[in-house]
Amino acid sequence: MTFKLLAVSAALIGFTVTGAVIPGICEEAARAAPIVTAAAGQQTAPDFTGINNWFNSKPLSMAELRGKVVLVDFWTYGCVNCVNTLPHVTELYAKYRDKGLVVVGVHTPEFPFERSASNVQAALKRHGITYPVAQDNDSKTWNAYRNQYWPAQYIIDQHGKIVFQHAGEGRYDERSTAPWRSCSTPAAEHDGQS
Repeated sequence: MTFKLLAVSAALIGFTVTGAVIPGICEEAARAAPIVTAAAGQQTAPDFTGINNWFNSKPLSMAELRGKVVLVDFWTYGCVNCVNTLPHVTELYAKYRDKGLVVVGVHTPEFPFERSASNVQAALKRHGITYPVAQDNDSKTWNAYRNQYWPAQYIIDQHGKIVFQHAGEGRYDERSTAPWRSCSTPAAEHDGQS
C-alpha cells in the first residue's frame, strides 16, 4: 500500500513538473500551449445569458457595457490553471478600473461541487476578487461564447466586438499589453508595465 501511494505521488509530481495533466482535472491544462487569438473586431460579444447569480454587482449586460473595454474571464475555482491566472486578472482590474476597464468573471463549473453559490462566494473572498462575477452553472454564457477551455479571457472593445482572446495560463505580458492596442478608450492605454 505504501509503495503504491509513493508511486502515485511520484507520478503526480512528475506530471506537475513536466506540465502533464490528469484528464478531467482541467481541460485547458492538457493543452501544450495557450491559445491566443486577435479576433480583429469581427465578432460581437454575446450577452451574459442563463446566469444563476451575480456577485459583487447587479446583473450586467453587454448593451449597458457599450462604450467600455470589457475583459470577460471564464474560470472555475476548482481549476488550478484558473486559480493561477486570478492574480493577473485582479491586477489588470486594479490597474485599469479607474480608467474604464470592466472585468466580468464568468464562473462556469466543471464539477458539481463548484455549482454551490456559497462555495463560489468563499472562493471570491479567498482570492480577493472584487470585480463582478456571474455564476454560469448551466454553461449558457460559456456556450454563447463557444468557449472550450478554462481559463479563457476575451477582450471586448467599446463597440462590443471581441478583439482579443486567450485561453490558458502564461503570456501575461502579452495579455496585459496587446489587447489595449486594439481599443481606443482610456482603459486601453498601457503604461508599459506588466
